[in-house]
Amino acid sequence: MNFLGIDLGTGSLKVAIVDDSGRELAAASVAYAIETPHPGWAETSVQTWWNALCEATARLPAEARAGVEGIGLSGQMHGVVLTDAEGRAVRPAMLWPDTRALSLLGQWPLPQPNPVAPGMAGPLLRWIVLHEPQTAQATRWALQPKDWLRVALGGAVMTDPSDACATALADPAGVWDRALLDRLGLPQEWFAPLAPSYAAGGALSAQAAAALGLRAGIVLAIGAGDTPCAALGSGLAQAGDALLTTGTGGQIVVLASEAPQPAQGLHRYRAASDHWYRMAAMQNVGVALETVRGWLSYEWADAYREAFEADSAALAQGLTFLPYLTGERTPWLNPAARGGWLGLALGHTRGTMMRAAFDGVAFSLRAGLDAIRASGATVAALRLAGGGSVDARWRQLLADALNVELFALDCPNAAGRGAAILGGLARGHWHAADLAALAPATTRVAGPRNDTALAARYERFIDLYGRVEDWFDVPPPTRDA
Repeated sequence: MNFLGIDLGTGSLKVAIVDDSGRELAAASVAYAIETPHPGWAETSVQTWWNALCEATARLPAEARAGVEGIGLSGQMHGVVLTDAEGRAVRPAMLWPDTRALSLLGQWPLPQPNPVAPGMAGPLLRWIVLHEPQTAQATRWALQPKDWLRVALGGAVMTDPSDACATALADPAGVWDRALLDRLGLPQEWFAPLAPSYAAGGALSAQAAAALGLRAGIVLAIGAGDTPCAALGSGLAQAGDALLTTGTGGQIVVLASEAPQPAQGLHRYRAASDHWYRMAAMQNVGVALETVRGWLSYEWADAYREAFEADSAALAQGLTFLPYLTGERTPWLNPAARGGWLGLALGHTRGTMMRAAFDGVAFSLRAGLDAIRASGATVAALRLAGGGSVDARWRQLLADALNVELFALDCPNAAGRGAAILGGLARGHWHAADLAALAPATTRVAGPRNDTALAARYERFIDLYGRVEDWFDVPPPTRDA
């Protein structure tokens, strides 16, 4: 008996098949680009997602696909897919890096249970109502990305608390805030009913089964957001377990048995299990490093080699990279934040600039971890997951910069594995008591080393952000009286 996990990410779709003991049998992925038809917009055609799913699934061994008995879904959080009554998208999906709704954030009454970002479903839907009334008129459902995909696979129109609570339209438990929907002019009937992430949400249709080379009738789990799925797939099962994920963005997640207290710049959401989690969300990890790599015309192997062979003395002399190319959430809550190198000199090389970028991203993650620690959570160790954390030198820099014991997951597809586990739970093969035993193996990263020079560069990084913050053009929000 096998279980398929589908992880619908921002820049790629990944699939993974695990067996009935939770061991990964096969995995595949297909990358795609974010569309930016206007500055600040971030969109993707849902057909791009569907094509990627068909292509990725076709790469899985036929014998592994033949044994699939449950399918789970993981999806990028915050964005939104608008569909008609038949589940057809009425416009491209709007994604979390989108900042078009920045000026509308003041329409959310204070205080809010979580920080509100412009790329969340709430601000994006408010923008649609104001600027695309024809789209709003054609809309029947406003779905989270993984919920759209489940419907496309033949499943029910539903969502789960882990995704709903991160829309800026629900309370921390994920229950839709009907009064807020009315205040924002968003039709209540747009929003799908709730069910647990591990509940069954329909079955694979014959049409979808034919497209994916699977058997029709396979149970579909409701699924969860990618961060809680990655936590589940990484083995977070008890309060205090913590995870760092590095992908397009970065997240630090600490599991809790009860709702954490609100804290400035941090999020408190529902997990894919019956837990809660406290989260620091940093927007510029893989997206910043990939952009810098392109600017400097590096292949990835050369980028790592030259960056980590760079003269550390040149970095100590003042070169700093602020990675905030798409604004920042934790800890600054500044969508208008921007990045770049400060302290460039004629003697600096491409390798030095690339290393400063790695440092800057690591420092942005440290700032998020510091915010979590300041909220009262004790974090001495982190599991490490995500496609952006495979190089040993980069892992060591993360351990040193964050000053934690770091344990890299030997499973490279944590979110996909978590989704597959949800498929097994929906099928009835596993139960909540089994989750701790399903934790994957890890490899300890040496350290953290007491790198005083790195610590000094981090202090300079924090100081420089504070000095340049006033340069950023922060549009005044439109706040209702």
